[in-house]
Amino acid sequence: MKSLRSRAIVYGLVIVLGLLSAMPNLLPANLADKFPDWYLENTLALGLDLQGGSHLLLEVDATELLANNPGQPEDLLLKDAVERSLEVVRRRLDETGLVEPSITRQGKNHILVQMPGVADPAHIRELLGTTAQMTFHWVAKPEESRRSAILRLTDTTGEQEYVLEKRVAMQGEHISDAQMAFNQDTTEPVVNFKLDSEGARLFGDMTRQNIGRPLAIVLDNHVITAPVIRSVIAGGSGEISGSFTTAEASNLALLLRAGALPAPLHVIEERTVGPDLGSDAIAMGVSTGLLGAALVIAFMLGIYGRWGLIACAGLAVNIGLVLGLLSILGATLTLPGIAGIILTIGMAVDANILINERIREESRKGKVAWMALREGFGRAYSTILDSNITTLIAVSLLFMFGSGPVKGFAVTIGIGLLTSLFTAVAFNRLVMEWWIKGREREPLTIAGFAWLDRLSERGVNFMKGRGIGLVLSGVLSIASIALFIQPGLDYGVDFTGGTLVEVRAPSVSVDELRTTLQSQQLGAASIQEFGQDGDFLIRLPADPSSNTGAAHPVDALKSAVTSLQPDASFPKVDVVGPKVSGGFSDATILAILLAGAGMLAYLWIRFESHFALAATITIALDLTKTIGFFALAGVEFNLTAVAALLALIGYSVNDKVVVFDRIRENLRQTPDMPMLDLLNQSISSTLTRTVFTSVTTFLALLPMGIAGGAAVSSFALPMLFGIVIGTSSSVFIASPILYYLSERRSRKGLAQLRPTAEEMRKELELIP
Repeated sequence: MKSLRSRAIVYGLVIVLGLLSAMPNLLPANLADKFPDWYLENTLALGLDLQGGSHLLLEVDATELLANNPGQPEDLLLKDAVERSLEVVRRRLDETGLVEPSITRQGKNHILVQMPGVADPAHIRELLGTTAQMTFHWVAKPEESRRSAILRLTDTTGEQEYVLEKRVAMQGEHISDAQMAFNQDTTEPVVNFKLDSEGARLFGDMTRQNIGRPLAIVLDNHVITAPVIRSVIAGGSGEISGSFTTAEASNLALLLRAGALPAPLHVIEERTVGPDLGSDAIAMGVSTGLLGAALVIAFMLGIYGRWGLIACAGLAVNIGLVLGLLSILGATLTLPGIAGIILTIGMAVDANILINERIREESRKGKVAWMALREGFGRAYSTILDSNITTLIAVSLLFMFGSGPVKGFAVTIGIGLLTSLFTAVAFNRLVMEWWIKGREREPLTIAGFAWLDRLSERGVNFMKGRGIGLVLSGVLSIASIALFIQPGLDYGVDFTGGTLVEVRAPSVSVDELRTTLQSQQLGAASIQEFGQDGDFLIRLPADPSSNTGAAHPVDALKSAVTSLQPDASFPKVDVVGPKVSGGFSDATILAILLAGAGMLAYLWIRFESHFALAATITIALDLTKTIGFFALAGVEFNLTAVAALLALIGYSVNDKVVVFDRIRENLRQTPDMPMLDLLNQSISSTLTRTVFTSVTTFLALLPMGIAGGAAVSSFALPMLFGIVIGTSSSVFIASPILYYLSERRSRKGLAQLRPTAEEMRKELELIP
């Protein structure tokens, strides 16, 4: 009793703290005003795909910087350039007044800029793509124009050429402030600048010695202006004029204030989501998630009755803890993250079903309530641990090799696995023990499906069709590989590179749109109608000669569409450069291979080599069939699809671990039983759990698969297909493969399992 009370206090504190952490995310506005600000700040940030906005992935091009500093260590020089670029980018964006832009370093030489609420990043792209390296050069004298130490540069229009001294008279780094103003005589926009003390001294000396000579102001290898110095400029200030517009003068002043970039920045990836699309994604995620949870709860209550109510309470606590931990970690909730929470709902029930079925087995053996609970939890614990660890292996690789929203999905699944382990093994057990309090020695009855119980007890000869199952699986996998080759997958821009723009222009026809794009030299664009009338997906191929995600085609495309319908909107824009798409392809292959290798190693350690090999071969067959589903159904293969594949690897292994764990248990209890009989018995005894877990996960994802739309179809539809394939392969594929491998092992005179510590101790005692 003391143990029950003390555990209730500890678990209660953990749950209360988790739920309190999650509460700010759910408080209505009228109640939020009554809480302190520090508490309300503990909320989940919404990703750009949910609140709308843009992100730019910038690559620091240090080629010229490295070439000009041959004696410097490359890594140290590149690190310094990226850090200085981060600071300059931050200052430039702060000057624009953007609301809470996120600027982070990504990888070795990339900078990720996320801008909530920015629907068109063209201005920001131009601002960040300008190096703004300003220098002052004297215009070369006529007698110097033939020398090698000169520069030939044009103005910004490219029409007028200047011959300048190659020697830099003064660096732009001495400019301490710059503001847009208007010339008092011409009223044209100009830029007034101030110099620091060193710059003021230097500027005064150089103008004193060169009265009557033109001084060129050069910005990024273009001459802005070249005024003649009429007198000494000793005040440490000056004026830059150059037939600017007001916007151009403001931008130049901003660039000079923020400072020059140490190296050029190239936009290699650009993604934009409109606010309406973001709000639709939230509504879709919440509605499909609630409906999925309702289906799971109804199923659990229908199966287990009041014991299902305990599982549902644990599920509610689990979701609250997931939100609480994500809030504490300051995580960003994305659309794939919502999909991860929905998947967690289905997978969290797995441990509860496994425990309930183990308790029911012990109860049917005649054990009293407290003994059935203890044995049920004890026998289920190792299986739950093994299945969760194998899934975490896949999730960790998804986090390592994924990017942006996909990492959010991995974090959500990882946290969900840990919280579901706590709720199933700790919280649910506490509630069950409290439920039987005072009736510990009475029989324990947990409802279920009687026909499934009879089927499990009587046993089914699943192995009878082992040959047919393996042949059919092999044929389907070969057919899937053929589909992968021809017609192939519908790769998204994540893997092909290029541009994908979603357009809403209700009064524009496909023919009008195609004709206009061709007139704008965008004839390579493919146009696809979807959704309602006037909704189009326009794809532009990537330029293979460029490693950057050249964004100017987006501006040209938008201009072409708005010429047909001025109020046209662009809810979503994705621009991915060839270098990024190639990196995604390499990372995807590596992640899948490492996931397979990691699970193979873990199962080898926990079971034996033939168990690990059987699971790995079966997963490979499952994956090929899922790839075939992508090709046959025409579902777009993008980064979200990769998340689905790795999640399926974890789910499939999870399912097989349960069957293998029962096989291992029966091998230890009845080592002399014929292998075919033992496999049939093991599969039959876990059949209820296998069916129930698959149904709950399927029900959790079903609403998203039906009503989720194109945004999550690359995740939900393959997951639904994979659940069916993974469940059936656990019974009809993995076990037959294990049988043939075990027979081969027996012919070699090897044991099916390595001895336990207890068995080894007994063997040592028998040695004289």
